[in-house]
Amino acid sequence: MSTESDSVSGETQARFEHRALQAGAFDRIGVRYDEAFPHKEGQLAAGEWLLSRLGPGARVLDVGCGTGVPTAKRLADAGLLVTGIDISPVMLELARENVPEAKFLELDLLDLDPVQEGFDAVVAFFSLLMLPRRDILPALRRLNEMLVPGGLLSLSMVEIDLDDVPFQFLGAPVRVTGYLRDDLRAVVEEAGFTVLEENAISYAPATMQAPPEIQLFVNCRKGAS
Repeated sequence: MSTESDSVSGETQARFEHRALQAGAFDRIGVRYDEAFPHKEGQLAAGEWLLSRLGPGARVLDVGCGTGVPTAKRLADAGLLVTGIDISPVMLELARENVPEAKFLELDLLDLDPVQEGFDAVVAFFSLLMLPRRDILPALRRLNEMLVPGGLLSLSMVEIDLDDVPFQFLGAPVRVTGYLRDDLRAVVEEAGFTVLEENAISYAPATMQAPPEIQLFVNCRKGAS
């Protein structure tokens, strides 16, 4: 007879395997990510949106920081205190080289301690699409808890109606999730954020290994409207 502990153990193992797949893919991709996506206008614009609302010394969490370029670097160069997290050791090594003044940790978003830090802002650019939908609302709620009152969230997703679907990304196997724009707004608001600004950008990567996409950028404030 199965027990509740068996179920929890199975969920933990499934999550461990999912994380290992995603981390391994980005370890393999490494510097090729920035080569495939050399122009990040959406991320740069979202970073400027944050900088117009935050002063030097503000604390920012970069979730799924990747190589640290351009987001962590731009924010750190402006005098913000940046902490980046990622599950890929290779990406973190690159980020530490690119942005030595920031702090980078090998950490899963779902393992964050909400009371550990009081961040003024969180950025999550294309990191939530690595999670199955069942984990995205809890992840957003955790980020909400980590923000100071009135703290800011800037996130991006690819506009596509998928939930944890196998996909070849730059030659590496990953699993991806996406939302249509109205559905993304709904889950962000359900997590306790007010959406202040939305942008949709048509983007064509610089390689045939990644298809053209519509990128959704959502800028939010902690708390209901």
